[in-house]
Amino acid sequence: MTNTIKVSDVSVEKAIQKGLRQLGLPQDQVFVEVISEGKKGLFGFGQKNAEVELTPVATMVSEEAVEEVVEPAVEAVEETTVETVETVEVPEEDFEDDDFEDEEVGEADYEETVDQLEEAARVTKEYLEGIAKTYGAEATVTVEARRDRMTFVFDTDKQGLLIGKHGKILNALQVLAQVSVHRFIKGRISVQVDVGDYRARRSETLQQIAERTARKVLKTKQPVYLEPLPAYERKQIHAALSKNKRISTHSEGKEPHRYLVVEIAE
Repeated sequence: MTNTIKVSDVSVEKAIQKGLRQLGLPQDQVFVEVISEGKKGLFGFGQKNAEVELTPVATMVSEEAVEEVVEPAVEAVEETTVETVETVEVPEEDFEDDDFEDEEVGEADYEETVDQLEEAARVTKEYLEGIAKTYGAEATVTVEARRDRMTFVFDTDKQGLLIGKHGKILNALQVLAQVSVHRFIKGRISVQVDVGDYRARRSETLQQIAERTARKVLKTKQPVYLEPLPAYERKQIHAALSKNKRISTHSEGKEPHRYLVVEIAE
């Protein structure tokens, strides 16, 4: 059973706020999909309301699973600051191996970093496996840890449960993994969670979306507003379209409902 609702109003933001009031939930507990940006019309003619779809997080990830397994990280989540959130969203190209080549790291510091990586990997691996088990999709998590990047991959017979619609469950798990890892490592580190080869397949889909959107913008000469996407997925589309000098992209809105606008370059 789903509690997804569709709401319309004169603008996307007003439609979102109306839906939040109907659900009685704050914005950070709801996933939003922009179905239509609407049209302003001329002198009141041809006006079309914006339409959005709101789905409470609790209907996508069992509240029991979150309550039982996330409890050990509650303190870390409560202490998360704006600085921590910004760290999570730093573009992946900022995490290159040569970032560390010019740093003078003593042997003791290096050993401490390795110990932190190992501890972060171990705790987060167990944490993610606990969530999957409680959620009914028991899995084994393998970890690839480097000084600048940590990847957690689920091996499960129930991949769909851990991926969710448009990867929203997997993205939520990735946020939890990021919070867990940053409890141990305060420096810059990219954290990714994957199920099978979903991320690779999703990258192909994003490439197709980018190409299709570019064709539409060039044909209609009108901007296209994509549905809200995580920062790293917006970055992938932006990177794909940056090669086309006739196209420009920028993000609008506030997280987690920030979306990409694709339009003709000025």
